[in-house]
Amino acid sequence: MSTATMVPSAPPAAPSSLASDAVLPAVVSGAFLAAMLTATINIWLARRKSREEEHNRLRTAFAEAFAVHSAYKEMPYAIRRRRSDAPAEERVRLSEALREIQASLSYHLAWTKIESETVGDAYAALVQELRKTAGVAMHAAWEASPIESDSDVNIPPTVIDLSALQPLETAYIAAVRAHLRTRTPWWYR
Repeated sequence: MSTATMVPSAPPAAPSSLASDAVLPAVVSGAFLAAMLTATINIWLARRKSREEEHNRLRTAFAEAFAVHSAYKEMPYAIRRRRSDAPAEERVRLSEALREIQASLSYHLAWTKIESETVGDAYAALVQELRKTAGVAMHAAWEASPIESDSDVNIPPTVIDLSALQPLETAYIAAVRAHLRTRTPWWYR
């Protein structure tokens, strides 16, 4: 019969200090790179959102300037369609509306000029022609009798002709588009 002697096994080898020294810096540098990448993406997304908000703010402000122009452009029609049964109240109502529109035009003239010289010049040319053309039409509308029948509500271009504004409206819109395009980065277009 044979007797086997048990030889104790060797204790497990201690981890190599070389292996642990290489793993720790790799984990730390990987975590650092992931944090840097996340921060870079978040900064880029925040800047993109900010740029989009600024773009939308400008579009809205330029559209509001055009809306004020349109309100002034409608005044000759409103004056001709004034109520005939309350002339004093209508004069006050329409004059106050015109005063508010004039104030808003002045604000937008300054704002567009501050925002962009080109857009400001296009808007100033539009407003100058608007005041001339629509102003003459308003003057004539005040001198005409108020409309009293439904059939007279449709006012033909022979009575109020504002067609001289069309090229300047187109020029203003083109200037706004060009300005907004210059503020949009090439990779976002």
